Amino acid sequence: MKTVFMVAEKPSLAQSISKILSRGKYNNWDKVDPAELFSKAPTEKKEANPKLNMVKFLQAEARGCDYVVLWLDCDKEGENICFEVLEAIMPVLNKSYANEKTIFRAKFSSITDTDICNAMNRLGEPNRNEALSVDARQELDLRIGCAFTRFQTKYFQGKYGNLDSSLISFGPCQTPTLGFCVERHDKIQSFKPEPYWIIQAKVSKGKELALTLDWDRVRVFDREVGQMFLNIVKTAREAKVESIIKKEKAKQRPLALNTVEMLRVASSALGMGPQHTMQVAERLYTQGYISYPRTETTHYPENFDLKAALRQQANNPFWSESVKALLSEGINRPRKGNDAGDHPPITPMRSATESELGSDGWRLYEYITRHFIATVSYDCKYLQTSIAFSISSENFTCTGKTLLSAGFTEVMPWQSIAKEESLPSCERGEVFVLDEVKLLEKQTNPPDYLTEAELISLMEKHGIGTDASIPVHINNICQRNYVTVESGRRLKPTNLGIVLVHGYYKIDAELVLPTIRSAVEKQLNLIAQGKANFKQVLQFTLDIFKRKFHYFVDSIAGLDELMEVSFSPIAATGKPLSRCGKCHRFMKYIQAKPSRLHCSHCDETYSLPQNGAIKLYKELRCPLDEFELVLWSSGSRGKSYPLCPYCYSNPPFRDMKKGMGCNECTHPTCQHSLNNLGIGQCVECEHGVMTFDTTSGPKWKMACNKCNVVVHFFENAHKVRVSSDCCESCEASLVIVDFNKAKSPLPGDETQHTGCVFCDPVFQDLVELKHAAMKHPMHRGGQGRRQGRGRGRGRRPGGRGGLKKPKDKMAALAAYFV
Repeated sequence: MKTVFMVAEKPSLAQSISKILSRGKYNNWDKVDPAELFSKAPTEKKEANPKLNMVKFLQAEARGCDYVVLWLDCDKEGENICFEVLEAIMPVLNKSYANEKTIFRAKFSSITDTDICNAMNRLGEPNRNEALSVDARQELDLRIGCAFTRFQTKYFQGKYGNLDSSLISFGPCQTPTLGFCVERHDKIQSFKPEPYWIIQAKVSKGKELALTLDWDRVRVFDREVGQMFLNIVKTAREAKVESIIKKEKAKQRPLALNTVEMLRVASSALGMGPQHTMQVAERLYTQGYISYPRTETTHYPENFDLKAALRQQANNPFWSESVKALLSEGINRPRKGNDAGDHPPITPMRSATESELGSDGWRLYEYITRHFIATVSYDCKYLQTSIAFSISSENFTCTGKTLLSAGFTEVMPWQSIAKEESLPSCERGEVFVLDEVKLLEKQTNPPDYLTEAELISLMEKHGIGTDASIPVHINNICQRNYVTVESGRRLKPTNLGIVLVHGYYKIDAELVLPTIRSAVEKQLNLIAQGKANFKQVLQFTLDIFKRKFHYFVDSIAGLDELMEVSFSPIAATGKPLSRCGKCHRFMKYIQAKPSRLHCSHCDETYSLPQNGAIKLYKELRCPLDEFELVLWSSGSRGKSYPLCPYCYSNPPFRDMKKGMGCNECTHPTCQHSLNNLGIGQCVECEHGVMTFDTTSGPKWKMACNKCNVVVHFFENAHKVRVSSDCCESCEASLVIVDFNKAKSPLPGDETQHTGCVFCDPVFQDLVELKHAAMKHPMHRGGQGRRQGRGRGRGRRPGGRGGLKKPKDKMAALAAYFV
């Protein structure tokens, strides 16, 4: 019997195996010249999240199968993942005989019975060229982005202390995206308002509503001229109707929905950012509510069953009447849009309710559905009436609209014709009373900051990014603190974003202009079409950017001059906090991201943990280098640990890495190290050690030095110490606890007790585990023995000799969380 292995995609699969990373020493910013990343640094594909073990999982499922059917998303990224999957599973598949075809590709646009069956009946092959175009884009973005980012981050963070950005990143798409925002900012700043004057006249006929007329001259930029025309108009007491023009017009139904239009509307009308919109759309797609949400096409294929998709919505109370009317009267043929040859437009696949989808899911689904119904509805028809008036020798006009047929605006009411736009009936030669006429002074206004919707349009127009990556680039410039999202989802550049773009323009305008990236995208599309060679395009583009990089490095003084004006030198930033171990002078704590310590005398900067509070740790010093220790804390409910600023950046022992605090230091005698404060293996993760927090009293706690598990114990104890002795059962360090007589929970008159946190029955009600990520009981494991307290991996708490009763808190938690 032949077996078939079906591979379907979820977001986790794409995110797990579709990453390119530099290898070995090239990940170390201090050891490698960024210029080497353009050519010398090898690349490899690795799992973004090794904990998922995606490759092993695929191999286990595919082992012994005869055929493979690839059901990955039907875009270039999907084709790329096809070959990543094949690379993982080919060694474990049964061998084919006589060149039998064993690998198939399913092409589909939605997860419905009909679409799935049609795809299965028309299986094809994965497209190698499209996969290579994605590989090329990934490698280009990786090499170019890493080289520029590393250089400018190290250069400027070492000089300025208030940049407030943990990473000064550069990206071939990200930077032109920022450029659009700064270009609009520059137009606003350079705009000089100019006053102008208009004549406004109000007329009426009998008791009918008054009309406000528009001056045919529109406006004048000289007040005296405007006053002259006003005096002419004021000589009249009435307005005469010179002509009435009535014309039937139509407001066209929308084109079928593609990704870019969906992102625009979600931002401008729904208040949802592009990144969040795509996440919601992907969830709706995987749940089968909409078709594939990444498409450039705005034209339905000829074989697309529009009626079947419409019938799915016939019973939805929000638009059932419109749908039933269309089904009975006959749907209108959709407008002919652009067929990009990728996927059909975004379409609802089945009916849904808000309770099923949640707030944001429902709002996006509702718009997609209303848009789809509108594409097969009739145009909105209205009568436009223009009435021309003469007042003295000046001409004025009034225009109004009267709805004839609502058409598609029944389901898209925000585009309907308002009733107040209609005009009163009149005839040529009729006279209206001139109620009021005045000269209004106004001022020309600058353009506003770009909205996300406008930025998306610019990116699409200039070929920056793809329908899938546009949200990512916009999200990146927000996260890097280059722009802030203001009300109305307008993007206002920060000081850092403005200075960077101006600096790029000063050194090499092509780094920020969209032209060069647009040219690269065209080359990548040629790879996808099989018209260009992958290696040649890759090498040619890298050569161009390598030359640009060297010129950028040589000309960095031009950007630095702009930085000097906007940001403070690192030596003049921050507040004194702790003493340097070299010169024994106070170092300054710089709070702006990335937070760090700087010694102005030694001109040295030391990294610190991010996203927490830093303070001096009892003025204690590291025994290795004499630097004063600082205490990092994530808050009263989180964990905290001391660290030596020098050791944090320069690990003193071989088994330590950069970024480790005293709770991971293996110094054999230091009172702050893991060897003296480590208690036992973490109850949740495999490699962490529970370390006593000496600063946490009277609400004492120990915390894992790897994950976010926190164990609260012995509240209100007078003193807690870690003993040099170990538990005979689980080999965790014993803890000595002293209580006050008045608050002692110990039996009798005892105030001191020594025991194991995990095994001692006296401590069972005094321990509480928090902040742990839950794991299924079937995942328990880790039976290695500890090699010295706080080092290596020990036996799980609650093992032999541990608490057995169900009421025992720690044993129950160990069984639940481990």
